Amino acid sequence: MAFTTVDTEVSGLKVSIETGRMAKLANGSAVVRLGDSMVLVTACSGIEMADSDFFPLSVEYVEKNYAAGKIPGGYIKREGRPSEKEILSARIVDRPIRPLFPDGYRREVQIVCTVISADDKYDADVLAVTAASTALCLSDMPFKDPVAAVRVGMVDGQLKVFPTLAETESSELDMIVAGTEDSIMMVEGGAMELPEEILLEAILMAHTEIKKLAALQKQLMATNGKQVAEYKVREVNHELVDAVRDLVRDRLHDASFIGVKPDRYAAVKALRDDVNTALAERFPECEKQIASAFSDLEREDIRQTILNTATRIGGRGLDVIRNIVCELDLLPRAHGSALFTRGETQALAATTLGTKLDIQHIDNIQGNYDKSYMLHYNFPPYSVNEVKRIGSVSRREIGHGNLAERSIAPVLPNEKSFPYTIRVVSEILESNGSSSMASVCCASLSLMAAGVPLKTHVAGVAMGLIKEGDRVAILTDILGTEDHVGDMDFKVAGTRDGITAIQMDIKLDGLTPEIMRDALAKARNARMQILDIMDAAIPVSRKDLSAFAPRIVTHKIDKDKIREVIGPGGKVIRDIQDTTGATINIEDDGTVQIASSNRASLDAALVRIKGIVAEPELNAIYEATVKTIMDFGAFAEYLPGKDGLIHISELEHARVEKVDDILQVGDKVMVKLIGFDRFGKVKLSRKALL
Repeated sequence: MAFTTVDTEVSGLKVSIETGRMAKLANGSAVVRLGDSMVLVTACSGIEMADSDFFPLSVEYVEKNYAAGKIPGGYIKREGRPSEKEILSARIVDRPIRPLFPDGYRREVQIVCTVISADDKYDADVLAVTAASTALCLSDMPFKDPVAAVRVGMVDGQLKVFPTLAETESSELDMIVAGTEDSIMMVEGGAMELPEEILLEAILMAHTEIKKLAALQKQLMATNGKQVAEYKVREVNHELVDAVRDLVRDRLHDASFIGVKPDRYAAVKALRDDVNTALAERFPECEKQIASAFSDLEREDIRQTILNTATRIGGRGLDVIRNIVCELDLLPRAHGSALFTRGETQALAATTLGTKLDIQHIDNIQGNYDKSYMLHYNFPPYSVNEVKRIGSVSRREIGHGNLAERSIAPVLPNEKSFPYTIRVVSEILESNGSSSMASVCCASLSLMAAGVPLKTHVAGVAMGLIKEGDRVAILTDILGTEDHVGDMDFKVAGTRDGITAIQMDIKLDGLTPEIMRDALAKARNARMQILDIMDAAIPVSRKDLSAFAPRIVTHKIDKDKIREVIGPGGKVIRDIQDTTGATINIEDDGTVQIASSNRASLDAALVRIKGIVAEPELNAIYEATVKTIMDFGAFAEYLPGKDGLIHISELEHARVEKVDDILQVGDKVMVKLIGFDRFGKVKLSRKALL
């Protein structure tokens, strides 16, 4: 393969694609560059998995520390398991390319995206989509159309394609759009309560630039593309399909439109078993073909029923939301908790408030940062009545958690007004469609119950689409089955004022702006209905925190006094924490945060710190504790960690022969600060107050 480079201008920036220099033994490879950020993507084809009932595609996204001139931290100086950022980036690559392989293609495909250069301006995640598509288009694998992706932000109130990392950080919009020349395939992003029209405008702007990158790939294909290898697709046995159709007829429709999920699944399974039994002798060793034909007929019936009658599973209308129940305070020791049930989807959310010591430190090749707000999503197998091994967090759990997390982020208070680390955990207890959006609603309820001063509630809903030719049905609040048989999964979260997060995956070509506009409008109507129900449960955040949550007070001290509060080797601050039970964190600028669930503990620690940093005041009166008795007087601690001398002549107006006739070690005595000696030592007087 000859080394070839092509480039184009996107939003005033040069984007280049090269092939034929690196990783030439892979079926296909490409390097995409924007600025000094470069990603190498390889596509390799494996064995034929003819009996598989799914397409065995795997996508890996790896950020190499050398790409940013860094050495990995920790004891083992090499890259380890994927970070959340790498997993989320792999999902971004996977979602738009997966639908572009032919139905029935069952050969293993592995895409490896390696970030080989990372500047401080542009993230390589969107570049990896374009590079993966290029590698596939140049390979001998059957990949339908070039796909590309761009990031869209909002800089100074104006939409911009390929904003820098700094611009994205302060942007009201951070959205990734992927598509072919003809259609949008994926949308993923967050926004600061932006209206639907701005989101649609951003998607259309992105598509204009995507077309340039798709055309660039076709230019490379013309010179460097390989001939597509022959592949096997399971032949359709029309006699078998007709036999299955004759057996199920109206029985399949009746079973698959039962409203209760367990009853529906049981009825469909019973019918499938009947079909397998009836056809076992006539079509031996064809269980998978029978199951495939059965599923295709089920899919066809559901789609046609929705298009022809506007009636969905369980008799629900296209725009009808399932019944919603919101419950609060189910967990007595959690700082805030809520149970959100929508039909047969149920989420339990628990909010925990922590201190600065609970912040998550993120090590990223393009800059380290701290994270004081986290939303974690768990999807146990019992939520769908399955028995599976419970192990590490899945990619799906990380992706859904990230979507819910960014949905809530725009309404959270800033750290100055609410100096807590916030962790929300969403446990999916039942799942039948859009558990991520249930997590958004439940998290919002839980945070308000915990007393976190949210700006307003956030709600989410999943939209679906059935499209055949000119016939279109947009579905509100889709079930899992409707997602499976449909053409679109479109999740929208937001407030009454606008959208905070959006995620869209498309399985077909020809999604028009009109369809997207209609889907966004219906999603907004649904969101308003859900927000009404949530507001009825808890309209605003509680004013008081849970009795079990830490209270935090902030106190500013002089930066030069920090070492006095910490003490040698941390001795002083450890003593304060051990004796008071409070947790103390000191920032470099002198900001001290003291946290405790006990008010007395909080106050005691604050008094100690104030005493340490306090300057002695002439003529000020203190309650001092006698520490040492000497022949010439007594040393007393008048402020925490600060001693002064009460000279024997300052004990009483009358002559004192022995100090211990008046004071003993441990005595509390009121004294007045009367001056300083030539070395700056403090002089205290008891008799000045007698």
